[in-house]
Amino acid sequence: MHSSAVFLIEFGCLILGLGLLGRLAGRFRFSPIPLYLLAGLAFGKGGLLPLGASEDFVAIGAEIGVILLLLMLGLEYTAADLISNLRTHYQAGVVDAVLNALPGAALALLLGWGPVAAVVLAGVTWVSSSGVIAKVLGDLGRLGNRETPAILSILVLEDLSMAVYLPIVTALLAGVGLAAGAVTLAIALGVATVVLVLAVRYGRHVSRFVSSDDPEKLLLVVLGVTLVVAGLAQQLQVSAAVGAFLVGIALSGEVAEGATSLLAPLRDLFAAVFFVFFGLHTDPASVPPVLLPALALAAVTTATKIATGYWAARRAGIGPKGRWRAGGTLVARGEFSIVIAGLAVTSGIEPSLGPLATAYVLILVLLGPLTARWTEPVATLLTGRARRRRATAPGETAPVAPGAHESLEGQDPVGRT
Repeated sequence: MHSSAVFLIEFGCLILGLGLLGRLAGRFRFSPIPLYLLAGLAFGKGGLLPLGASEDFVAIGAEIGVILLLLMLGLEYTAADLISNLRTHYQAGVVDAVLNALPGAALALLLGWGPVAAVVLAGVTWVSSSGVIAKVLGDLGRLGNRETPAILSILVLEDLSMAVYLPIVTALLAGVGLAAGAVTLAIALGVATVVLVLAVRYGRHVSRFVSSDDPEKLLLVVLGVTLVVAGLAQQLQVSAAVGAFLVGIALSGEVAEGATSLLAPLRDLFAAVFFVFFGLHTDPASVPPVLLPALALAAVTTATKIATGYWAARRAGIGPKGRWRAGGTLVARGEFSIVIAGLAVTSGIEPSLGPLATAYVLILVLLGPLTARWTEPVATLLTGRARRRRATAPGETAPVAPGAHESLEGQDPVGRT
C-alpha cells in the first residue's frame, strides 16, 4: 500500500480512537488523559500494534500540542496578573524546588548513581507537567477558580527555572568546562529576560499587531507568532513552553478572547496527540524492573507536591477546599521530566535512569488527573470525620450539631470553594 495511504489510515484510526476514548471518559466524568497515554502504550514500541508511517507526524503534533496548551494558559492572564502572581508566590517556588527536587536526588545517591545523576533525577521529580495540568484545569472547569493563579504561578516559576537548570544539566552531562557552561547559562538567562520584558512592557503593541476582525487572519497570525517565538526560544536554550506562555500573556482584551475561541479546538486535538506520543515512546517491557523504586518515589513526591500546592494556596488566602485542589492538581509530571531524562539517556551516565524516569512519569501522569479530581473530596471527608470524632470524644463540653461541620468545612472566604 502507498505510504501516504498508510499514513492516512493510521492517523485517522488514531484520531478516531482518541475521540471514542474521550467520549468514554466524558461518560464517567473523568479526564481522558490516562486513556490517551494507555493508547500510546498500545501503539508504541513493544505495544500491541506499533505505528510506523505516522510516527514522525505524531512527534511534531505533540510539540505543537504542548505549545498550544501553554499559549491558552497565557491567554487567561494579563502581564499585570503575571507580575502580581510571581511577586506573591515566589516563595512557593522555592518551597516547591526544595520539597520535590530533594527526593529524586536522594534516591539517585542511595542507588549509587553519582552526583550528576542525582542532579538529573532531582529535575525529573521537581517539575510538574504544564501540559497535563493545563488540560486537567480545562477538563474540570477550574480555570476561573481562586486557587488557579497560585497553581499557574508555580508552573511558570518552574518553567522559567528550566531556563537556568537545563543549560547546567547539559554542561554537566557533556563534561564541558566551567567557562563554556557559564556562557550557555548567560545566553539562556538573557533570552528569558528579553522575552519577559517584551511580554510585560509591549503587550499592547503585540495585541495591536495581531488584531483582526477576520477570524481566519487572527488565527493564522496568532498561531504563526506563537510557533516562531516558541521555536526561537527553544533554539536559544529556553523552553518553547515558556515562549508560548509569554505570547499568551502579551495578548489581551478582545484579541485574547477571539484567539481563545479559535484555538480551543486545535489545542484539544494536538494536546491529545501529545499524550499519545508520550505513551508511544515508552516500551512496556522496560517498566517492571524499575517499578518498585518508581512507585516509592511517586508516592513520596505525590505527598510533597500536594503539600506544596496546599501551602501556596493557603498563603494566598484560599480556603481549605481550594488548598487541597491546588495540591492535587500539581501532582502530574510529564514533558519536562521526559526531556531531562532523555538528556541523561543520550549521555549514557546510568542505564537504569531512563527506564526509572519513564516509569515514574507514567505513574504520575496517570495519577495526576485522578489526584486533581479526588484529593479535595477525600481530604474533606477525612477531616470531617476527624472533627466529628473529636467532637464526640469524652470530656467534650461543646457538642456540635449534626451536619454543621459538613456545611462549614472547606469554604473559601470569598468566591469559589
